Amino acid sequence: MCSHPRRRFLTGLAGSGLLLTPLAALLAGCGKSGWPDGMAEIKWDRDTCTRCRMAISDRRFAAEVRGGPKDQVFKFDDIGCVIFWLKEQAWGDDAAVRLWVADASSKPDQLLWIDPRQAHYVGGKTSPMGYNFAAYPQPQANSLGFEEMRQQLLRRGK
Repeated sequence: MCSHPRRRFLTGLAGSGLLLTPLAALLAGCGKSGWPDGMAEIKWDRDTCTRCRMAISDRRFAAEVRGGPKDQVFKFDDIGCVIFWLKEQAWGDDAAVRLWVADASSKPDQLLWIDPRQAHYVGGKTSPMGYNFAAYPQPQANSLGFEEMRQQLLRRGK
């Protein structure tokens, strides 16, 4: 048995679970802050693109899909990879599929995510797989909507 009063106090707290409360609060604060609901965290330079298998490094072009029969998460390094990969999926056009693409104008340490179907795309950007479209939440000079960008990529092929 503990003879020191402080040790006895701490042992009592630990036994009652009160000592774990601050620890639990700290760990809860370490969650996936900044990631939209339903989106899985992307581990930069470690996770790889579902389609091309390249490491996802350039945050300005990253994207994610959640869907399919098992509501799985699929991560991508370029919106072009998303377009071609979804075309190959039997469930790719399902309205329940959730999509996210990085806002190319956001800061790398404060990345914002937007629905690719609502984004505005500017071509001529150097993207990881050479599809060269960057997504923005607001219209930009010469930007395209999702469907226009998608059709351009599909016509170009790759």
